[in-house]
Amino acid sequence: MSYGSNDGGHGTGVAQVEGDPFADPGLPHHTPRRTDIDARAANRAERQVAALFGLSTILTIAFIVCFVAIDKEESMYVVGLGTVNTLNFALGVTLGGSLLCIGFAAIHWARKLMNAEEIVDYRHPMKSSPEDTAEVLEKFRAGVEDSAIPRRKLIWTSMLGAMALFPIAPVIALRDLGPLPHKKLRGTLWDDPNHRQIVHANDERRLKPSDFALGSMISAKPNDLEGHDELAKASILLVKLNPSEIRSKELADRGYRGILAYSKICPHAGCPLGLYEKNTHHMLCPCHQSTFDLADFGRVVFGPSARNLPNLAITVDDEGYLVAKGGFEEPVGPSFWERGDA
Repeated sequence: MSYGSNDGGHGTGVAQVEGDPFADPGLPHHTPRRTDIDARAANRAERQVAALFGLSTILTIAFIVCFVAIDKEESMYVVGLGTVNTLNFALGVTLGGSLLCIGFAAIHWARKLMNAEEIVDYRHPMKSSPEDTAEVLEKFRAGVEDSAIPRRKLIWTSMLGAMALFPIAPVIALRDLGPLPHKKLRGTLWDDPNHRQIVHANDERRLKPSDFALGSMISAKPNDLEGHDELAKASILLVKLNPSEIRSKELADRGYRGILAYSKICPHAGCPLGLYEKNTHHMLCPCHQSTFDLADFGRVVFGPSARNLPNLAITVDDEGYLVAKGGFEEPVGPSFWERGDA
């Protein structure tokens, strides 16, 4: 039993047994489309494609208008969907419709106006020869010509308008991410003189040095936080060390009688700290085990953190309550874009 080959390169590629009475019929004869032989039909198809591109442009503009004009809290009833958010529904319809019109226009353009000749292309080695490369370039140039772009100015112009305007929609949507942080990442509420009083994190009572025993630790925060959403960055830990165990006079002067204040936020990934080893004065992060020496300016002694734990300078006011002298000297928390060495 043996197998025959394709007939002159025009068969379907199906192997045939010798003597098989069912011959390979090959490709059917090419039948021209109406737009190939009727100029009026071709012009009508061109207008249809341009109309779809134009409708895409209108829907993109409608997306932008809806994004700006519709209230985010507004809702509406849609048959089959029930009550939905009006803004989400409008954005979905306009943006989806814009994409759909571009797709329909491209398909209609290809089916009605581009070259419709059937071509058989056999497999070839993966590495192209110079002749094949030249042939591909020639086919590309022929494809540009077959697409009718040079001759169909209306399609070309309307397509450019739709494709150029469409990217504006997702750019406008970036506005919904919220305002830029600007300098907010570099400061905390401790920078504000109205928020320098140190209060207990749980009951918000003001703290005095007498509230601390040697080796104790208390979570604290600034006073008057009602209406503020920056508690996480401003949270601190107060620990009392033996003044003789503090490694430098500079650090001792930033505390009060052995009481030191540090940010509660790990500089590595922003996890809250709280695992304090009294004997070693080490603060351990529960997430990735970064360890900081509180007796030595919060120096990193182990783990992935690239920066020391920020220290907050404190003192007491005229009534004997603990207060912050000012804000942190460096940004608290994990790294952010353009932080640099600050």
